Amino acid sequence: MKKQQYLLPLTKTNRRFFLTAGSAFTASLLFAGCSRISGTVAKSEQEEIIKVGVTGIVSEDILKFVNKNLAPQEKLKIKVVKFNDWIQPNTALRDKVIDANFFQHKPFMNNAVKELKINLVPLNTIYLNTLGLFSKNLKSVNEIPQNATVTIANDVINNDRGLRLLAANGLIKLKDNIGEFVTQRDIAANPKSLKIKEVEGVQVVRAINDVDFIVSSAQTVALAGIEPNSMGAETVKDKKYALALVTLQGRENEQKIQKLNKLLINSQVKDFINKEYKGRLIPVF
Repeated sequence: MKKQQYLLPLTKTNRRFFLTAGSAFTASLLFAGCSRISGTVAKSEQEEIIKVGVTGIVSEDILKFVNKNLAPQEKLKIKVVKFNDWIQPNTALRDKVIDANFFQHKPFMNNAVKELKINLVPLNTIYLNTLGLFSKNLKSVNEIPQNATVTIANDVINNDRGLRLLAANGLIKLKDNIGEFVTQRDIAANPKSLKIKEVEGVQVVRAINDVDFIVSSAQTVALAGIEPNSMGAETVKDKKYALALVTLQGRENEQKIQKLNKLLINSQVKDFINKEYKGRLIPVF
Protein backbone atom coordinates (compact mmCIF):
# COMPACT_ATOMS: atom_id res chain seq x y z
CA MET A 1 0.00 0.00 0.00
CA LYS A 2 1.41 3.33 -1.03
CA LYS A 3 2.18 5.65 1.83
CA GLN A 4 0.28 8.93 1.58
CA GLN A 5 1.95 12.30 2.00
CA TYR A 6 -0.05 15.00 3.67
CA LEU A 7 0.60 18.55 2.56
CA LEU A 8 -0.90 21.56 4.24
CA PRO A 9 -2.72 23.76 1.73
CA LEU A 10 -1.04 27.14 1.30
CA THR A 11 -3.80 29.44 2.49
CA LYS A 12 -3.40 33.05 3.66
CA THR A 13 -3.39 31.82 7.25
CA ASN A 14 -0.75 29.18 6.55
CA ARG A 15 1.34 31.66 4.62
CA ARG A 16 1.38 33.94 7.67
CA PHE A 17 2.44 30.97 9.83
CA PHE A 18 5.36 30.02 7.61
CA LEU A 19 6.53 33.63 7.31
CA THR A 20 6.29 34.16 11.06
CA ALA A 21 8.06 30.87 11.88
CA GLY A 22 10.70 31.51 9.25
CA SER A 23 11.31 35.00 10.57
CA ALA A 24 11.66 33.70 14.09
CA PHE A 25 14.15 31.07 12.92
CA THR A 26 16.10 33.63 10.95
CA ALA A 27 16.07 36.01 13.90
CA SER A 28 17.36 33.26 16.17
CA LEU A 29 20.25 32.64 13.76
CA LEU A 30 21.00 36.33 13.56
CA PHE A 31 20.88 36.62 17.35
CA ALA A 32 23.25 33.68 17.76
CA GLY A 33 25.60 35.18 15.19
CA CYS A 34 25.50 38.59 16.81
CA SER A 35 26.19 37.01 20.17
CA ARG A 36 29.28 35.32 18.79
CA ILE A 37 30.46 38.56 17.17
CA SER A 38 29.76 40.66 20.25
CA GLY A 39 31.53 38.05 22.36
CA THR A 40 34.62 38.41 20.17
CA VAL A 41 34.47 42.19 20.36
CA ALA A 42 33.96 42.10 24.11
CA LYS A 43 36.98 39.85 24.52
CA SER A 44 39.19 42.15 22.46
CA GLU A 45 37.92 45.17 24.38
CA GLN A 46 38.96 43.56 27.64
CA GLU A 47 42.68 43.87 26.83
CA GLU A 48 44.18 47.32 26.41
CA ILE A 49 47.53 47.74 24.67
CA ILE A 50 50.01 50.35 25.84
CA LYS A 51 53.20 51.19 23.93
CA VAL A 52 56.11 52.26 26.13
CA GLY A 53 59.44 53.63 24.89
CA VAL A 54 62.75 52.62 26.52
CA THR A 55 66.46 53.09 25.82
CA GLY A 56 68.05 50.49 28.07
CA ILE A 57 67.56 46.89 29.09
CA VAL A 58 66.77 47.64 32.75
CA SER A 59 63.50 49.45 32.05
CA GLU A 60 62.73 46.88 29.37
CA ASP A 61 63.23 43.99 31.80
CA ILE A 62 61.05 45.63 34.44
CA LEU A 63 58.28 46.19 31.90
CA LYS A 64 58.56 42.57 30.74
CA PHE A 65 58.21 41.41 34.35
CA VAL A 66 55.12 43.57 34.82
CA ASN A 67 53.66 42.41 31.50
CA LYS A 68 54.05 38.76 32.45
CA ASN A 69 53.17 38.81 36.13
CA LEU A 70 50.89 41.78 36.81
CA ALA A 71 49.40 43.23 33.63
CA PRO A 72 47.11 40.29 32.74
CA GLN A 73 45.03 40.76 35.88
CA GLU A 74 44.43 44.36 34.78
CA LYS A 75 43.66 43.26 31.20
CA LEU A 76 46.64 45.25 29.99
CA LYS A 77 49.28 44.33 27.43
CA ILE A 78 52.59 46.19 27.35
CA LYS A 79 54.44 46.61 24.07
CA VAL A 80 58.03 47.79 24.53
CA VAL A 81 59.40 50.13 21.85
CA LYS A 82 63.21 50.43 21.87
CA PHE A 83 65.13 53.58 20.95
CA ASN A 84 68.87 54.10 20.43
CA ASP A 85 69.15 57.64 21.76
CA TRP A 86 67.70 59.89 24.45
CA ILE A 87 65.82 62.20 22.09
CA GLN A 88 63.47 59.91 20.18
CA PRO A 89 61.50 58.57 23.18
CA ASN A 90 60.20 62.08 23.81
CA THR A 91 59.61 63.07 20.18
CA ALA A 92 57.77 59.75 19.78
CA LEU A 93 55.49 60.83 22.63
CA ARG A 94 54.89 64.14 20.89
CA ASP A 95 54.00 62.32 17.66
CA LYS A 96 51.84 59.78 19.56
CA VAL A 97 53.88 56.85 18.25
CA ILE A 98 54.01 55.63 21.87
CA ASP A 99 51.78 56.21 24.88
CA ALA A 100 54.48 56.67 27.53
CA ASN A 101 58.21 56.26 28.04
CA PHE A 102 60.28 54.85 30.87
CA PHE A 103 63.89 56.00 30.57
CA GLN A 104 64.32 59.44 32.15
CA HIS A 105 64.43 61.19 35.48
CA LYS A 106 62.74 64.52 36.19
CA PRO A 107 65.77 66.80 35.69
CA PHE A 108 66.35 65.24 32.27
CA MET A 109 62.65 65.55 31.44
CA ASN A 110 62.55 69.20 32.48
CA ASN A 111 65.49 69.93 30.20
CA ALA A 112 63.81 68.02 27.34
CA VAL A 113 60.68 70.13 27.81
CA LYS A 114 62.77 73.26 27.24
CA GLU A 115 64.90 71.89 24.41
CA LEU A 116 62.18 70.08 22.46
CA LYS A 117 59.27 72.35 23.43
CA ILE A 118 57.11 69.38 24.46
CA ASN A 119 54.70 69.34 27.38
CA LEU A 120 55.57 66.22 29.36
CA VAL A 121 54.19 64.90 32.64
CA PRO A 122 56.12 62.67 35.08
CA LEU A 123 54.07 60.03 36.84
CA ASN A 124 55.36 57.58 39.47
CA THR A 125 59.12 57.39 40.02
CA ILE A 126 60.31 53.80 40.10
CA TYR A 127 64.04 53.26 40.58
CA LEU A 128 67.36 55.03 40.97
CA ASN A 129 70.14 53.83 38.71
CA THR A 130 72.84 54.77 41.19
CA LEU A 131 75.84 56.76 40.04
CA GLY A 132 79.16 55.91 41.65
CA LEU A 133 82.95 56.36 41.57
CA PHE A 134 84.58 53.29 40.02
CA SER A 135 88.20 52.27 39.57
CA LYS A 136 90.09 49.12 38.64
CA ASN A 137 92.96 49.97 40.96
CA LEU A 138 91.63 52.18 43.76
CA LYS A 139 89.56 50.81 46.64
CA SER A 140 88.42 53.99 48.40
CA VAL A 141 88.20 57.74 47.98
CA ASN A 142 91.14 58.11 50.38
CA GLU A 143 93.39 56.31 47.88
CA ILE A 144 92.74 58.81 45.09
CA PRO A 145 96.11 60.50 44.46
CA GLN A 146 96.96 64.11 43.67
CA ASN A 147 96.49 65.01 39.99
CA ALA A 148 94.29 61.96 39.44
CA THR A 149 92.30 61.80 36.22
CA VAL A 150 88.55 61.16 36.30
CA THR A 151 86.13 60.75 33.41
CA ILE A 152 82.52 61.96 33.59
CA ALA A 153 79.70 62.35 31.06
CA ASN A 154 79.52 65.59 29.08
CA ASP A 155 75.74 66.02 28.69
CA VAL A 156 74.14 68.74 30.79
CA ILE A 157 72.31 66.48 33.20
CA ASN A 158 74.90 63.77 33.87
CA ASN A 159 77.73 66.29 33.93
CA ASP A 160 75.90 68.12 36.70
CA ARG A 161 75.16 64.85 38.46
CA GLY A 162 78.78 63.67 38.23
CA LEU A 163 80.22 66.91 39.57
CA ARG A 164 77.77 66.91 42.47
CA LEU A 165 78.81 63.34 43.33
CA LEU A 166 82.48 64.38 43.33
CA ALA A 167 81.54 67.22 45.68
CA ALA A 168 79.49 64.89 47.92
CA ASN A 169 82.61 62.74 48.36
CA GLY A 170 84.81 65.71 49.28
CA LEU A 171 86.87 65.63 46.09
CA ILE A 172 85.84 69.09 44.91
CA LYS A 173 83.91 72.00 46.36
CA LEU A 174 81.22 73.85 44.43
CA LYS A 175 80.44 77.55 44.61
CA ASP A 176 77.61 78.67 46.87
CA ASN A 177 75.57 80.48 44.26
CA ILE A 178 75.13 77.97 41.48
CA GLY A 179 72.42 77.50 38.89
CA GLU A 180 70.19 74.53 38.20
CA PHE A 181 72.99 72.62 36.45
CA VAL A 182 76.60 72.92 37.53
CA THR A 183 79.63 72.78 35.24
CA GLN A 184 83.37 72.81 35.88
CA ARG A 185 83.16 76.60 35.96
CA ASP A 186 81.24 76.23 39.23
CA ILE A 187 84.12 74.46 41.02
CA ALA A 188 85.32 76.65 43.89
CA ALA A 189 88.06 74.32 45.13
CA ASN A 190 89.86 71.25 43.81
CA PRO A 191 92.18 70.12 46.62
CA LYS A 192 93.48 67.03 44.78
CA SER A 193 93.91 68.96 41.51
CA LEU A 194 91.72 66.41 39.75
CA LYS A 195 91.86 66.39 35.96
CA ILE A 196 88.23 66.04 34.93
CA LYS A 197 87.72 64.66 31.42
CA GLU A 198 84.29 64.94 29.83
CA VAL A 199 83.19 62.44 27.17
CA GLU A 200 79.98 61.13 25.66
CA GLY A 201 77.99 59.18 28.23
CA VAL A 202 78.35 55.84 26.43
CA GLN A 203 82.15 56.23 26.40
CA VAL A 204 82.62 56.82 30.11
CA VAL A 205 82.85 53.18 31.15
CA ARG A 206 85.26 52.43 28.28
CA ALA A 207 87.71 54.92 29.77
CA ILE A 208 88.14 52.98 33.02
CA ASN A 209 91.42 51.43 31.80
CA ASP A 210 92.90 54.81 30.87
CA VAL A 211 92.09 56.96 33.91
CA ASP A 212 92.31 56.67 37.68
CA PHE A 213 88.55 56.44 38.11
CA ILE A 214 85.25 57.17 36.40
CA VAL A 215 81.81 58.44 37.39
CA SER A 216 79.27 55.99 36.00
CA SER A 217 76.11 54.12 36.88
CA ALA A 218 76.64 50.87 38.73
CA GLN A 219 74.48 48.99 36.26
CA THR A 220 76.49 50.23 33.26
CA VAL A 221 79.70 49.14 34.93
CA ALA A 222 78.23 45.72 35.68
CA LEU A 223 77.07 45.29 32.08
CA ALA A 224 80.62 46.07 30.95
CA GLY A 225 81.79 43.04 32.92
CA ILE A 226 83.49 45.08 35.65
CA GLU A 227 82.90 44.22 39.28
CA PRO A 228 80.75 47.16 40.42
CA ASN A 229 82.45 48.04 43.72
CA SER A 230 81.82 51.74 44.16
CA MET A 231 84.14 54.02 46.15
CA GLY A 232 81.22 56.38 46.70
CA ALA A 233 77.68 56.18 45.40
CA GLU A 234 74.38 57.99 45.35
CA THR A 235 71.77 56.96 47.87
CA VAL A 236 67.99 56.90 47.94
CA LYS A 237 68.06 60.54 49.07
CA ASP A 238 69.01 61.39 45.48
CA LYS A 239 65.47 60.47 44.46
CA LYS A 240 65.24 63.31 41.94
CA TYR A 241 67.38 61.17 39.61
CA ALA A 242 65.03 58.21 39.85
CA LEU A 243 63.49 57.10 36.57
CA ALA A 244 59.82 57.86 36.12
CA LEU A 245 57.02 56.82 33.82
CA VAL A 246 56.45 59.85 31.57
CA THR A 247 53.67 60.74 29.19
CA LEU A 248 52.39 63.66 27.15
CA GLN A 249 50.47 66.33 29.03
CA GLY A 250 46.76 65.71 28.61
CA ARG A 251 47.16 61.92 28.46
CA GLU A 252 48.15 61.30 32.08
CA ASN A 253 44.63 60.27 33.13
CA GLU A 254 44.06 57.77 30.33
CA GLN A 255 42.99 54.42 31.79
CA LYS A 256 45.79 52.30 30.32
CA ILE A 257 48.46 54.78 31.38
CA GLN A 258 47.13 54.90 34.92
CA LYS A 259 46.95 51.11 35.03
CA LEU A 260 50.65 50.81 34.19
CA ASN A 261 51.50 53.69 36.51
CA LYS A 262 50.01 51.78 39.45
CA LEU A 263 51.44 48.41 38.46
CA LEU A 264 54.98 49.81 38.40
CA ILE A 265 54.81 50.55 42.13
CA ASN A 266 53.53 47.10 43.03
CA SER A 267 55.52 45.41 45.81
CA GLN A 268 56.38 42.57 43.42
CA VAL A 269 58.24 45.06 41.21
CA LYS A 270 60.27 46.19 44.24
CA ASP A 271 61.14 42.58 45.06
CA PHE A 272 62.13 41.96 41.43
CA ILE A 273 64.47 44.98 41.35
CA ASN A 274 66.12 44.10 44.65
CA LYS A 275 66.64 40.47 43.69
CA GLU A 276 67.72 41.06 40.09
CA TYR A 277 70.06 44.04 40.53
CA LYS A 278 71.45 43.47 44.03
CA GLY A 279 71.68 47.11 45.08
CA ARG A 280 72.85 48.53 41.76
CA LEU A 281 69.31 49.88 41.35
CA ILE A 282 67.32 51.25 44.26
CA PRO A 283 63.50 51.13 44.27
CA VAL A 284 62.22 54.52 45.46
CA PHE A 285 58.53 53.75 46.03
